[in-house]
Amino acid sequence: MADLSVIEQAAAMLREAAETATPCAPIRDIVGTETDIDVGYAVQEININHDIAAGRRVAGRKIGITSKAVMAQVGVDQPDYGTLFADMEYGDGVPIEHGRLLQPRAEGEVALVLEHDLDHDVHTFNDIILATAYALPSIEIVDSRIADWNIRIVDTVGDNASCGLYVLGGRPVSLRDVDLRTIPFRMDIDEETVSTGEGAACLGHPLHAARWLADTMAKRGTPLRAGDVVMTGALGPMVPLTAGNHVVADFGPLGTVTTMLENG
Repeated sequence: MADLSVIEQAAAMLREAAETATPCAPIRDIVGTETDIDVGYAVQEININHDIAAGRRVAGRKIGITSKAVMAQVGVDQPDYGTLFADMEYGDGVPIEHGRLLQPRAEGEVALVLEHDLDHDVHTFNDIILATAYALPSIEIVDSRIADWNIRIVDTVGDNASCGLYVLGGRPVSLRDVDLRTIPFRMDIDEETVSTGEGAACLGHPLHAARWLADTMAKRGTPLRAGDVVMTGALGPMVPLTAGNHVVADFGPLGTVTTMLENG
């Protein structure tokens, strides 16, 4: 594990990048490792605690790097997680203000909203089903405080799993009414199809991804709670966005969700 002062330096560098809207160098250059996930989470925890102390409200968690396509894009081979804050959330069709993001990329995901806590040491597939109130179609707008998306696993983990914003659809769907493993996915930007996939692209099933997250968060002492939003991971490749883009994500029986990046 890197020295605490080095971890704090990396956390401060990411905060400054966010506050100044100026991407920074990879934190791996500071912490001295590309692959030590625990170092990345130590950096992430400092900044999450900083944001909570500043008054931001935790709204849930996200799972990153769940599809082989995204793993190939960022050069890693395992999932990670980050924290969702309430001020990151947008409703279906609500435009995203210009300047909120640095280097945005969009991906389509299944979002789950929990009805019960998930605080066991080890969770079953059925635990996840029983704890889920409903599913929603969603778009995650991932972002990086690190210049040119030049990231390895320690960089994205430290940068809150490259969280940006997330957009939720407005029609809750019970797990009784949809098979998340087989749902089709298509994302269009300005009426051009740019990403496709299916539910099984997310660790074989979005509920498998949620179970991984539930186990991981419980082991780290911050279990998932009732009311949390869980962004389960991408169903297809993430796609860069520019100002003015209109995004539509279609998840078949789960529904559609839309967003737009405003021009400056």
